[in-house]
Amino acid sequence: MNKPLLFALVFTAALTAFAANPAQDSAPNSVSIAGKWKIHTEVADNEYDGECTLTQADSVVGGTCTTVDGTNAKVAGKVDGATVNWSYDSEYNGTPMTLTYKGTLNTKTGEISGTVDVDPFNAEGDFTAVVEK
Repeated sequence: MNKPLLFALVFTAALTAFAANPAQDSAPNSVSIAGKWKIHTEVADNEYDGECTLTQADSVVGGTCTTVDGTNAKVAGKVDGATVNWSYDSEYNGTPMTLTYKGTLNTKTGEISGTVDVDPFNAEGDFTAVVEK
């Protein structure tokens, strides 16, 4: 086999292998969290199970979450890689509050887990979220 033909075959095989196995580092905002999520929250020994329907446009998160009193609150947040943040305003015993969720999406299990901050109560807790199937 002549050298130019051998080089062309090796180059073509290498190019095909690269195209078939793209780099594992995807674009930072390629993770999608759009969907209906069941969220278990625990703050100061109080547990709450709620739902959020999250939307996503590029890195911007929107949607609604059901509050403790059963109303729907608008969500604002963002996604950066597997890091997910969102917040919404609610009320506790007549006092306005903001819940801010900061978590990481486990791409293997599809679960989001992290912390939740409750302002102005200076309370922090943990949450886990699984997408409703």
